[in-house]
Amino acid sequence: MKLEAESFKVISVESRVKIIELLKAGPLSVNTIAEALGISQSAVSQHLRVLKQAGLVADERKGYHIYYSLNKDKLNKYQQELIKVCTCGCEFGRKRHISETREALLEYKKRLEKEIKEVEKRIKEIEKEKE
Repeated sequence: MKLEAESFKVISVESRVKIIELLKAGPLSVNTIAEALGISQSAVSQHLRVLKQAGLVADERKGYHIYYSLNKDKLNKYQQELIKVCTCGCEFGRKRHISETREALLEYKKRLEKEIKEVEKRIKEIEKEKE
C-alpha cells in the first residue's frame, strides 16, 4: 500500500500531470515544456527530477540538449493501480479489460478526438499570444 501512496504523490501535482500529457506526443526539452506550460525552466526541471526518480520519464542527451520522454510501461502500471482504487463508478476499469470490443474502441476514439480538440485550441492560444 505504501508504494501506491508514493506513486499517487508523484502524480498529485497538476504541473507533473501536464508534463506527462505533453510527453505523450514524444520527447521534449525542458525549454519546450516550460514554454508550453508557462512556467519557469527550473520548475520544470524539478518536476522532471521527481518524475524521473519515479521512473515515469527518461532522459537522453543529444548534443547540448537533454530530451525527456515518457516511460509508457511505468505509466501503465500507475494506471492499473488507480483502477484498483477507483470508486467513482466509471466504466473505465471494465472497458480497459475489454478494450478489444468495438464499443470500447469507439469510446476511446471519442476521448482522443476530444483531446485533439483541446490541443488544437491550446495551439491557437499560443499562436495568438505570439502575435
